[in-house]
Amino acid sequence: MPCGMTTALPPLPPLPTGAAELLRAVDAPPRLVAHLALVHQVAEQIAGFCAAEGLAFDREAVRFGAATHDIGKVIHPEELSGPGSAHEPAGHALLLAHGVAEPLARFARSHASWGEPGTTTEELLVSLADKAWKNRRVRDLEDLVVDRLAEATGRERWEAFLALDDLLTTIGEDAPRRLALQAAHPVRTGRN
Repeated sequence: MPCGMTTALPPLPPLPTGAAELLRAVDAPPRLVAHLALVHQVAEQIAGFCAAEGLAFDREAVRFGAATHDIGKVIHPEELSGPGSAHEPAGHALLLAHGVAEPLARFARSHASWGEPGTTTEELLVSLADKAWKNRRVRDLEDLVVDRLAEATGRERWEAFLALDDLLTTIGEDAPRRLALQAAHPVRTGRN
């Protein structure tokens, strides 16, 4: 490639309007926006599958939750490129401070605590998308989703497992592209 020329990144999947506006308002770094867009895209696939299987849940809540679950990394940017969980309560508080209702703000706090009693189907689906986007398989989490699918459909548990496993395998095949796309975005905005 000639000196001075750059290749354009492929476009990120679109985020729900309210989530996109919120991310602009908090000056979310490009890598965080990329991550949220990619997890949102996977959440759409998982939600579409689950809805088609007959699982009842609030699809708009899943969309918003997937698109904002890591917003606390605006406050804890070190967690964009390293481990940490300080972003979870910080994201919950940030969303509440921006007028987001608790039923939607909860995803920022709960996306890593999917095994807690009372976890909703919506929270499970956001948590699953947050793992599946990079082809990370978490059996206990998947089992919880399988249980909900089997109960909703009346199918045998093994049948629900096979159907979800096929979906997650297909999603996982595209993980290298998603990871490369996220990594191509800077951790910091040009303003900080």
